[in-house]
Amino acid sequence: MTRMTSSARPLLNRRLAEFGTTIFAEMSALALSTGAINLGQGFPDTDGPEEVREAAVRALRDGLGNQYPPGPGIPELRTAVAAHQQRRYGLSCDPDREVLVTAGATEAIAASLLALVEPGDEVIALEPYYDSYAACIAMAGGRRVPVTLRPHEDSFRLDLDELRDAVTDRTRLLLINSPHNPTGTVLTRAELAAIAELAVERDLLVVTDEVYEHLVFDEAEHVPLATFPGMRERTVTIGSAGKTFSFTGWKVGWVTAAPELVTAVRSAKQYLTYVASGPFQYAVAEALALPESYFTAFRDDMLVKRDLLAAGLEEAGFRVFRPSGTYFVTTDIRPLGETDGFAFCRALPERAGVVAIPNAVFYDHREEGAPFVRFAFCKRTGVLEEAAKRLGAAF
Repeated sequence: MTRMTSSARPLLNRRLAEFGTTIFAEMSALALSTGAINLGQGFPDTDGPEEVREAAVRALRDGLGNQYPPGPGIPELRTAVAAHQQRRYGLSCDPDREVLVTAGATEAIAASLLALVEPGDEVIALEPYYDSYAACIAMAGGRRVPVTLRPHEDSFRLDLDELRDAVTDRTRLLLINSPHNPTGTVLTRAELAAIAELAVERDLLVVTDEVYEHLVFDEAEHVPLATFPGMRERTVTIGSAGKTFSFTGWKVGWVTAAPELVTAVRSAKQYLTYVASGPFQYAVAEALALPESYFTAFRDDMLVKRDLLAAGLEEAGFRVFRPSGTYFVTTDIRPLGETDGFAFCRALPERAGVVAIPNAVFYDHREEGAPFVRFAFCKRTGVLEEAAKRLGAAF
């Protein structure tokens, strides 16, 4: 039976009309069809710690989490998240009132924005931005206001004056991401202090995506925005197990915030997944209690991989912005005589046998991101060496 629809009314909600199939799906399909090395989508090609995987198996066998877990998350994980925040940052969180477990950071972002943003509210986001930010702001009926990170010497930097100028009487919320995907920028303590002062001065809420908190390199440091004066009661902090423990498919994330904010976010979250990842929550609770040696070794391994891929890209002729955090390297393709990142990435699998992501997809101002391309280095050393070899031969 054919469904009759009005030609004047599209099937897709107009708020989502600008969002089609993600670039990640397109590039991953190209990787499969060409046999190219996929350095596009940000997932590791090896599993995380064996003891954490075994903890998930043990939970399954013991019947832990096989039925609906508690709505806020299992007590063991909420307690582990609170202990992690206290141990690393001196942030005291009540596991029962100030921690909420989510289906990955993506649901945490969606629930936070759906809960806190009303139609017409302006949300300031650092551009380029993780693509779900734009979709979630749209679904909430908010208006996206990008503040662009621009190249400065060997990194991308935030213009604090531009951020301040972007705030209007309609601004409801700042959406901050540090360590920053895709540029690898880690906001400095001084920059974060200025953001905090602005939020307090203008009475703004802040949602801060800190999923790469354990991947900070060189002299950079990760400082949670919630630690600054006046920010504890207005900040929703988002964390995730996927990036830290290399189990991205488990989809375990969390929110920490003051009780009133957690209650608001939970009101939206309960109508999204309701609950998720039951047995994996038990495993992540154990993962968060791993000794500091795990986190140090994880970071050191990623640093070696960063430098390996960055060196290969430089040798191939790219301008490389060596990241201070995350597991992505942003490059400038103009030294190769290229200016269109979309065309470059679509041709790259056939040309070099490697897949990357055009950064322009993360921009409202597409021309700002046009010459930049992102590569992921969260892969096995041999894979990165082969990718560097292929890129060097192609260019």
